[in-house]
Amino acid sequence: MDENTVVLNEIHKGLVMGMESISVVSSKVGDQAFKQVLDDQYNQYGSLLDRVNNGLEASGKQGDDTPAGQRIMGWTNIQMSTITDKSNSHIAEMLITGTTMGIIKGRKLYNQYPDISNDTRQTLDDFVQEQEHQVEKLKEWL
Repeated sequence: MDENTVVLNEIHKGLVMGMESISVVSSKVGDQAFKQVLDDQYNQYGSLLDRVNNGLEASGKQGDDTPAGQRIMGWTNIQMSTITDKSNSHIAEMLITGTTMGIIKGRKLYNQYPDISNDTRQTLDDFVQEQEHQVEKLKEWL
């Protein structure tokens, strides 16, 4: 698999995992203003995911799914963590933690694959910048 495909696939997995997490926690949020922040984040990730999928399809590839075990573990962790605390602050903290993991992954991809195409680099830049932006927005809810 070429470097561009590897990077786009990693972005794909991060966006899908983020969108799934937002979907799960969003159902636990009663505050409409906070719910709107989560909806906006979900939509931004969806737009970026469309770009990533278009890039993968252009090279005849498709994004890999996150392994089922990892997805189930993520869902279970969210469920367990919100049993006793469904506050906006707690949910924002959980999402910031996951989003920060995405930022770290993105930064590592820069270093691991310095020779990716300009288009892939721009998509990676947008991925990292969007995640950094989302962390800043979520901090307001801590």
